[in-house]
Amino acid sequence: MRPTAALRLQATRILRSNAHPDPKAGKYLGSWGDFGSPTQKGIITYAMSANQQNPLAGTMHAAVFNVARRTAHQILYWLPPLVAAYVAMQWATERNEYLNSKPGREEFADAEE
Repeated sequence: MRPTAALRLQATRILRSNAHPDPKAGKYLGSWGDFGSPTQKGIITYAMSANQQNPLAGTMHAAVFNVARRTAHQILYWLPPLVAAYVAMQWATERNEYLNSKPGREEFADAEE
């Protein structure tokens, strides 16, 4: 059985366009993102060449203020232990220097034996 002229014409139109018929229903679904539904209206898209874009615009400004904000929120978690460790190390250094000096050895000479 040979296809009719109208059917051949419809098949030719589908093949010449980039449209592919739906194998189950036998009709064109539409291009990607437009599967047979009416086209959307009121959507405006803009495009810019990659050569005209500045991907690092405002990076330094945002980085400075982001670091300041994050530090302000976290400072009470790390500053007190840092100060306590510094004070403890300073005391230990001074105590070690005293114990290894002449007056320190004289004061604690009998404690070492």
